[in-house]
Amino acid sequence: MSRDNRKSDVIMNEDITAKELRCTSDDGENYGIISTAQALSLAEEAGLDLVLIAPDAKPPVAKIMDYSKFKYQQEKKKKEAKKNQKVIVIKEIKLSVKIAENDINYKVKHAIEFLEDGNHVKFRVFLKGREMANPEAGVEVLNRVWAMVENIAVMDKEPKLEGRYVNLLVTPKKD
Repeated sequence: MSRDNRKSDVIMNEDITAKELRCTSDDGENYGIISTAQALSLAEEAGLDLVLIAPDAKPPVAKIMDYSKFKYQQEKKKKEAKKNQKVIVIKEIKLSVKIAENDINYKVKHAIEFLEDGNHVKFRVFLKGREMANPEAGVEVLNRVWAMVENIAVMDKEPKLEGRYVNLLVTPKKD
């Protein structure tokens, strides 16, 4: 279903096929259960639209409102929600089983900077050739790394073998 079709899923005015409706107005006035024709004439008198709110209810619920204003406010709410949404950034740091201690220190230093910026960090140990026979070696490397970042991070999941990688996801500690 395309985006355009979803927006036109709102049933209003002459498209309403029900014989009777439970009708209310935008300002909260309740008209009770009335015929669709009567509800349409009420909406026309007010210069507004008759919009079906709950088509599956018995009887269906309709509201007399300014549909364009309603749609505008819905869009505004969506934009506001999107603006308040926090985007999670996952930084990836690749390691190997035979990594030197100073290289680990250098990569962990960067990981700490990422965590301080509020980003999530994924440590990945790539297993080459025969290293696949011993994935525990990758877990050992990740445990050494974890010991260096555990005071400022939270382990999301235990180190886990996924394909040729052993992965560890850490998130910044909440204050």
